[in-house]
Amino acid sequence: MTPDTHPAIPVPKIGVLLINLGTPDAAEAGAVRRYLAEFLSDPRVIEIPRAIWKPILHGIILRTRPAKSAHAYRQVWTEDGSPLAAITRAQAKGLKGRFGDGVVVDYAMRYGRPAIAGRLAALKDQGCERILLAPLYPQYCAATTATANDAAFAALAGMRWQPAIRTLPPYYDDPAYIEALAISVRAGLAALDFVPDAILASFHGMPQRTLELGDPYHCHCQKTARLLSEALGRELIVTFQSRFGRAKWLEPATDTTLAALPARSIKRIAIVAPGFAADCVETLEELALRGRETFLAAGGTHFAALPCLNASEQSLAMAERVINRELEGWRAVP
Repeated sequence: MTPDTHPAIPVPKIGVLLINLGTPDAAEAGAVRRYLAEFLSDPRVIEIPRAIWKPILHGIILRTRPAKSAHAYRQVWTEDGSPLAAITRAQAKGLKGRFGDGVVVDYAMRYGRPAIAGRLAALKDQGCERILLAPLYPQYCAATTATANDAAFAALAGMRWQPAIRTLPPYYDDPAYIEALAISVRAGLAALDFVPDAILASFHGMPQRTLELGDPYHCHCQKTARLLSEALGRELIVTFQSRFGRAKWLEPATDTTLAALPARSIKRIAIVAPGFAADCVETLEELALRGRETFLAAGGTHFAALPCLNASEQSLAMAERVINRELEGWRAVP
C-alpha cells in the first residue's frame, strides 16, 4: 500500500453528556419499584449504614411506596413518557450543532435509562476521545452532582482506553443561569391573570445533616435565590420540598409554608423551582398539583406553578454558554 492509499485517520471527536436524575420506564408500580430500588440503594442518597438501611428499604419502602409514587407519575405522564426524560431528550437535541463540528451531544440518567455507562460507551464508539460530563444540577450536592460523576468514573474504570474527562462545575451563581431564570420567571408572571402577593422559590430538600457535614447545597440554593431576587427586583421566599423519612430536613418546608401563608394575608402566590433543570414529578405533581391543593385548602385564592427552564431557548442559550466555557482548550470556541 502506497502512502497515498492509506485510509484516512478519523478526526477525534468531543462528547458532551448531559446527565439528569432519572425516571421509571412506566407509570406503574413494578417500574417504579425497580427505579426506587436503584435510587434508594445509592449510598450518596441514603447515608445510613447498609446493614440498617437494607432491611428498611426492602422490607418496608419497596413494598409500600411504589404504588403511591406510580399514582403521582400517572398524574403527569405524557405521550412521550416521563416529562423529565422527554425534556432532557429535547435539551440534548436542542444543543446539537451549537458547539461546532466534531462535538457530539448525548444524554443519560443516573438511575434508570439511558444509563450513564451505556452512553459513555456510545460516545467512545463514535470516536469521542474527550468527554465533558454535564450533570444538570445548578447547585452542587453530593446526592446529585457527585453521584452522577461517581457512576461515570465507575464506567471508566472498566475501559482499557479511557477518554479524557472533564466535569461541569455547579452554575448556581453563573450570570447566564440567573439571567435565564429571570427571563423565564418574568415571562411566567406576565402570563398570569393575577399579581402574586409573594413568589416562592422551592428547591429540592436534603437532610439537615448534609449541611452539617459540609455539603454546599444549602448555601448554593440561598445564593441562587438572592441573585434571582435581585434580578427580578422583588423578594423571594425560599423553601425546600420533598421531605422523606423521619430525619430533620432543610427548612422551611415548602408544604408547611404553603399551608401557613394565607393566615399571613398572602393569598395569591407564584412558585418557581430554580434547582430543577427540567419539569418532573417533583414540580408537576408535588408542587403544581399537591401544592395547589394545600394552599387553596388553607385559604389561598390564586396559585401558579411556573415552568422550569426546560428546553426553552433561554435554557439552551444558557447551557451553550456554560458548556462552551468548559470546552475551551479542547477546541476553538465558536
